[in-house]
Amino acid sequence: MNEAEVKKIVREGYGKIAAESTSCCGPVKACGCGTSTAGSMSRRIGYSDEEINAVPDGANLGLGCGNPTALASLKEGETVLDLGSGAGFDCFLAAKKVGQKGRVIGVDMTAEMLDKARANAASGNYTNVEFRMGEIENLPTGDNSVDVIISNCVINLSPDKRRVFREAFRVLKPGGRVMVSDIVLTQPIPDKIRNSIEAYIGCVAGAETKDKYLAAIKDAGFTGVEVAGETTFPMEMMTNDPTVQKAVKTLSLSPQMVKELAGSVLSVRVAATKPLMPG
Repeated sequence: MNEAEVKKIVREGYGKIAAESTSCCGPVKACGCGTSTAGSMSRRIGYSDEEINAVPDGANLGLGCGNPTALASLKEGETVLDLGSGAGFDCFLAAKKVGQKGRVIGVDMTAEMLDKARANAASGNYTNVEFRMGEIENLPTGDNSVDVIISNCVINLSPDKRRVFREAFRVLKPGGRVMVSDIVLTQPIPDKIRNSIEAYIGCVAGAETKDKYLAAIKDAGFTGVEVAGETTFPMEMMTNDPTVQKAVKTLSLSPQMVKELAGSVLSVRVAATKPLMPG
């Protein structure tokens, strides 16, 4: 699939999730989750009950694979940019941390998600949050304009991850931080899985190997690139996922191949910093 086809697939898939108000852990598209609710999945990946209950209803679609706002050590007055903000879950959590003197910008390329996020912001009276239409490879944000970038299980969907991190570097202020949770692989996956629409929406086909993912961050100019934590997805979470089940059936994957695929998928939390001085 070429870049335009990938973006069309992702946009349509996540548009359906937004329209159906169903998490990736439910009966529609998935991110390697199981059949648990969005709330229970969020607890498993690092969100507290307080955080889950603090956002407007419908903001948490269970689409993440970690808690980037917990890593970001956000400070009052900072400007935060969320890449692939979805229905706004992480944006609303960040908004509480940066306060009214701070600002949170969510960027998403799916119109349905933006509509949902903006409605959630209005219902929760989040006056320090805004949502912009845009692609994470071409951020609608000025140079050196944000303090922190967060992203949750989104960059793996991009067909050009190196450009994403170059854009992140561009818009961060010197000394700015990037904190992302994402899906990576311990080994390359077979081409027939990488070219699968179902596997792509399920966050597996677009994932890069861990080494290449970290190299893309370093090559963009970031320093202090660090894996703050990583976990494998339990086998049952992958095999019970409806999207994975469909991919298994469509691609005629053997039980052994499914087991190997499940064992090669990692959820990682990565931190990095833009240097204060160039070079």
